[in-house]
Amino acid sequence: MNPDAAPDHDAPSGIRRGVIAAITVLAVLISLAHIWMNTVGNVASLTQNGVHFAGFVLLCALIFPLSKAKWASRPVVRVIDVAFAAAVAAAAIYAINAESAIYDRGVRLVAADWVAGALCVLGAIEFTRRTTGWIIPSLIVLALTYIAFWGDMIGGVFRFGGLSLETLMFRSVYGDDALFGAIAGISSTFVFMFILFGAFLLRSGAGEFIVDVSRAIAGRLVGGPGLVAVIASGLTGTISGSAVANTASTGVITIPLMKRAGFPRHFAGGVEAAASTGGQLMPPIMGAGAFVMASFTQIPYTTIVAVSVLPAVLYFLTVGYFVRIEALRSQATALATEDSPPFGEVFRRGGPSFILPVGLLIVLLVVGYTPTYAAGYAIVACVAASWLTPNRMGLKAIIGALELGARNMIITAILLCAVGLIVNVIATAGIGNTFSLMITRWAGGSLMIAIILVALASLVLGMGLPVTAAYIVLGTLSAPALNQLILQSQLIDQLAAGTLTEGAKAVIMLAAPDRLAALAQAMPLAEATELVRSLPFETLALLYDQAFPPEVLMVALLSAHMIVFWLSQDSNVTPPVCLAAFTAAAIAKAPAMKTGFFAWKIAKGLYFVPLLIGYTPLLSGDWPKMLEIFFFAAFGLWAISAAIEGYWEHRLNIVQRVAALVIGAALLWPAERMVHVGALVLLAALFALNLYTARRARAIT
Repeated sequence: MNPDAAPDHDAPSGIRRGVIAAITVLAVLISLAHIWMNTVGNVASLTQNGVHFAGFVLLCALIFPLSKAKWASRPVVRVIDVAFAAAVAAAAIYAINAESAIYDRGVRLVAADWVAGALCVLGAIEFTRRTTGWIIPSLIVLALTYIAFWGDMIGGVFRFGGLSLETLMFRSVYGDDALFGAIAGISSTFVFMFILFGAFLLRSGAGEFIVDVSRAIAGRLVGGPGLVAVIASGLTGTISGSAVANTASTGVITIPLMKRAGFPRHFAGGVEAAASTGGQLMPPIMGAGAFVMASFTQIPYTTIVAVSVLPAVLYFLTVGYFVRIEALRSQATALATEDSPPFGEVFRRGGPSFILPVGLLIVLLVVGYTPTYAAGYAIVACVAASWLTPNRMGLKAIIGALELGARNMIITAILLCAVGLIVNVIATAGIGNTFSLMITRWAGGSLMIAIILVALASLVLGMGLPVTAAYIVLGTLSAPALNQLILQSQLIDQLAAGTLTEGAKAVIMLAAPDRLAALAQAMPLAEATELVRSLPFETLALLYDQAFPPEVLMVALLSAHMIVFWLSQDSNVTPPVCLAAFTAAAIAKAPAMKTGFFAWKIAKGLYFVPLLIGYTPLLSGDWPKMLEIFFFAAFGLWAISAAIEGYWEHRLNIVQRVAALVIGAALLWPAERMVHVGALVLLAALFALNLYTARRARAIT
């Protein structure tokens, strides 16, 4: 259901107007409360998270009815529904004020605690059902009953002795990863402030500016309308954080432009869906992923978004390659002059409303302000900058932005609070470590196989979970395994090169004293691999601390989570469930599944870039090395895109396609610089041959 839709269409007009007014007032109050709490309020995290949950429960009840059936819109049903939401909100406020008393009683719950806790959990389940469907509520119920009732009935590694109901209730509400825990804290701070910032940007006219500037920059190039979609969706993604919303907002402009230029309608929809999915990967918001990742890894948010820029650009380059290839094959035209306005005119009309707030945000983050403070100042800058454009924000526009920010946050707020109940069970029962060990065993120590397994799991989870929830669940379960395998790969390389530290050698000698002689020199790769994979898990954990400095351990952890986060995006564009592609298909009036298939093909960067992250120091923070990897990878992805499409400047025969694929893989794979240079020379020769063929064919015709 669309949160922006007017509620209660079957109710009398007076009641409907009253509900709309109540939504506006409540949404504005929620936004103002969060601005205060995140800047000057100095509120305890439990209190802030409880208020966050309570406010969005009330707003959710007003906008998302109990059911889509006609009976649910009757006034008496709506009154009962809102009363239930008010009871859940009151229970949340009670719970955040009852913690001290519960501890004073020795963590013993009284009747009021039980009622409040039960209402909070039931409310989280119910309102998650309304906003995201049945999958997450079912997982919550499954998780809570597993840890309390039937966990000790199953055998094997997932057997769990069970908790008392009192302990379960306390941990579900007050645990570090629970309903009002760390993930809810991410929602009430970073995520909300950035979504609110995005709402102010949109109200200030920045959304129109993004599309217009994209048309001015790329509109007259080969494949210009498609490139407009790529640029506009990438920039819009920095402020929207939602692939579906991104598709719906920019697609209504870019998809008709692409169709008029001559792109097939299913391809136009696929480009928009793939480009909008990339908006989830583009700093600074990254669809809430950067904030969740910072919480999981304890790596600074600024570090995460800084090293995420190059991978995101690689993704958009890949989409752009497919656009250019299809433009040449379909003979798509550039935009007409009236559709491609002069850059100077576009900049004067809306440039300050986008560049000044975003620029201030980046500067504040770089100099050390917290993301919440930086977002707060950037919101003020949005209002001020709008007065430098024709679209000046007055009181009405400010209220509209405050309301829009809260509306756009409803699903995310309810979801992130509710998912804490699942993560709490995973942490309590130790399922994450067990699952990671299973992945490592199934993969046979191979990072490549592990990434493939995670990709398959993310696709299955993504059929029922939103992207953020899929990343949270999958990251909790599988990121530790990927982290271990990345470190194992680097450890094997050190053994093979004979560069292992003395401390690491000492740890190995304690676990495998018969390998003392082998450690004195470089070791054959197969022998190094066998040695590392034979070591016990506990020995490996100690070995990593001795073999690697802290910054290397940090990069491995970040790489593991980034791989999971990227792979979690594939449900946006991968049939049979690909909401962004289906949204684009509806706009393009194209077959949904065909559009989904093309979106999946165009979004191939979702699979290639994680391999780069896992096997190269693309996220290391060593910028000269990162830029070198980026440079060769950009050409490698260009070659692979041509191989997939069978077209470049002209059609490729089967031998040329295979050659392009091999050369592209060589440019992506970690190797010596001279290998990459040689592959680049071969790529230039192959492209020159294809370009010559294209010119010759044009001359003949």
